Formats: sequence, C-alpha cells, structure tokens
Amino acid sequence: MTAMWVRDSLDGLWRDEDFADWYPRDGRPALSPAQLATVSVLQFLSGLSDRDAAEAVRCRIDFKYALGLDLDDPGFHHSLRIPAGRLAPA
Repeated sequence: MTAMWVRDSLDGLWRDEDFADWYPRDGRPALSPAQLATVSVLQFLSGLSDRDAAEAVRCRIDFKYALGLDLDDPGFHHSLRIPAGRLAPA
C-alpha cells in the first residue's frame, strides 16, 4: 500500500531536470534521477536495504507502479543507489 500511496500522492514531485546539476552532461546516460529519488523514499518508508529496494523494483508490482515502470522492466543493480551522505553536491 505504501508504494501506491507514494505514486498517487507524490507523482510529479520530482523531475529529472531538478537533478541536472548533479549529473555529468557527457558519458553514459544515467538512470532517471527522479525515479532514484522515489526509490529512496520507498526504501525509507519500507525499511529496506539498498539490495532489497533494488530487488523490490525488479519484483514488486507496487514498486513498478510507483516508479511508472512497465511490468517487464528489469530494474537496476543495487550498487547504483548512492548513500544519502554522498548525494549533496560538493
């Protein structure tokens, strides 16, 4: 229920453009920063580790719904999550 509430209540709160200064402009495209922010909220609300949050994105329909993903989306590797202390720009 929590993941569905996040989508229904917070959808559109973050946009990828809000995080543009945190990402390099060249190189391999990153995952959606807005989706990663949403995963952080879901992870906190659900009390999940990075690995468990990544697994939830791969396997749980409610997490896929919250992130606006297709049911067959493969998700992402847990190592793509960045510890919160390292998120702020230097």
